[in-house]
Amino acid sequence: MIYEISSSLPSFKKLILKAGMNILVADKTADSSDRHSRNGAGKSSLVDIVRFLLGGSAEKDSIFRGQALASHSFRMEFDLSGGRAEVRRSGQSANKVFVSATPDRCWPDSVVSQITTVDSEISVADWKRVLTHCMFDMDDLDSDSSEHEDAYRPSSGSLVPYYVRRQRDGGFDSPVKHTNMQQPHDSQAALMLLLGLDWTIASQWKAVRDKEKNLKSLKRAVTAGAFSDLVGTTAELRTELAVSEQAAESLRRSINDFNLLPQYRELEAEADHVTSLISLLTDHNLIDRQILIELQNSLDQEFLPSVPDLRRLYSEAGVVLANHVLRRFEDVRAFHESVVANRREHFSLEIAKVSRRLDERDAEIASLSARQSQIMSILRASGALDQLQRLQSELASIVAKIDQLRFRFEAAERLESGKTELEVERGNLLLRLQQEFRDRQSAVGHAIVVFQEVSNSLYEQAGSLKLSESLNGPQFELSIPNAKSKGISNMQVFCFDMMIMRLSSERGLGPGFLIHDSHLFDGVDERQIARALVLGSRYAAELGFQYIVTMNTDDIPTEFPEEFDVDRYLVPVTLTDATVDGGLFGIRF
Repeated sequence: MIYEISSSLPSFKKLILKAGMNILVADKTADSSDRHSRNGAGKSSLVDIVRFLLGGSAEKDSIFRGQALASHSFRMEFDLSGGRAEVRRSGQSANKVFVSATPDRCWPDSVVSQITTVDSEISVADWKRVLTHCMFDMDDLDSDSSEHEDAYRPSSGSLVPYYVRRQRDGGFDSPVKHTNMQQPHDSQAALMLLLGLDWTIASQWKAVRDKEKNLKSLKRAVTAGAFSDLVGTTAELRTELAVSEQAAESLRRSINDFNLLPQYRELEAEADHVTSLISLLTDHNLIDRQILIELQNSLDQEFLPSVPDLRRLYSEAGVVLANHVLRRFEDVRAFHESVVANRREHFSLEIAKVSRRLDERDAEIASLSARQSQIMSILRASGALDQLQRLQSELASIVAKIDQLRFRFEAAERLESGKTELEVERGNLLLRLQQEFRDRQSAVGHAIVVFQEVSNSLYEQAGSLKLSESLNGPQFELSIPNAKSKGISNMQVFCFDMMIMRLSSERGLGPGFLIHDSHLFDGVDERQIARALVLGSRYAAELGFQYIVTMNTDDIPTEFPEEFDVDRYLVPVTLTDATVDGGLFGIRF
């Protein structure tokens, strides 16, 4: 329970609270005009203060960080894990709190070591860990816990608001949500814990939703973005990836087997030169062989004419030519024999020279060919540095391509199989949830009966609580017959909260108090308000929790059961905004 709420702000009206039900009222005085409204008296600010001191967020627009309040601290004395604790916090130092308490076994060890004085400074994050441990029996997850369990586990930040709802957050719009912005996984996990069920099942649905969100983002990027032509199908990419990996492995083997030869370029140049020489010598041989054929033919054509032919020739010449120009036959023959002999000798000498050149070139070609063969054998067995670098560069290029292919392949796989896998995960979670409801039927049934009992105390027809399994996680549905008006829907919240308080008290969980702002009773029939206050006081007394209500004086019912005295529950402080100092803070800002 809360014993006291105070502030370093001199004008703040200190609140002294007691066990059971406490009603903080805002009064309409004789000095109040029609333009004055109790809505500015500070009733809802009580909720803000309690949330702030229990680790609630303090954004830049928070009243605690405004100019009027930032330098002042607020303090609350309350029960925590069986002993009294005191917490103090200011908007000026919103990231830390000052705690006076005696830590017990429920406190995290890392925080216990920081509690060294009566007024110890710790971070808000550590303070929330303390509250989560001590109020809701939630130990820190061990190293074997899954990532989503650690990220989406219920904490004081998601659980305390069920006990201290805030109107401007939409806290009274739905029983199962304490804010309109609350995500399904947060409310599902919190309510599973508060009902005594396995909250990890609900948290795993959050992991599935995150995967679905990522899958949808990937699909949008692929179908509408730069990747639209790059992903392809898994079948296509699997083939391309296998071929590329094989090429990379072949290159790796070539590099590993590579024998570097420093003189590679000199030998390569020599091999080119030898090849050129062989080609040149072969061309010269071709010419000389042609010459040799022609010489041989000329030699074969050199011969002396037969004697009868010569005589006939000269006989005919004697007829035509004068006798004094004719030589004697013997002289002509002798001359002709001399000419033929000279030409044959010349041809023979030329043939011999050409043959020698051919033999010399053939010998040189044979020698060069042997050297060429030797060089090529060396080059085939070794390589140059730039060749090795080219191989390494090519390997790096293929490896980069493989990385890109693997990314595309994985993306294609996620796109093609992600939906199926998520459907399987949802199905498995649904089976787990169904089994949980079967195994914990007594806890489920008890919650249903308690809600029915509470609603039956307010209305002739009892309301109902339905817990069902779905592919989107556990579903919590509440109904009260004819619950169409704003007032009746607000009473669903009242009944639900009283059910939570009863279950929490039976299990020793929660902060030990429930705060209902006056907005809960907006539009509620006076008879239901009276019944709600009677029921709240009875539950608080029987179960040992504190029920704090803020109301306007003219909204307090005039008729109660004879044995119920509402005045005994009124907090001594009465608020009003009819005067400047009449509100909870004692100032206007």
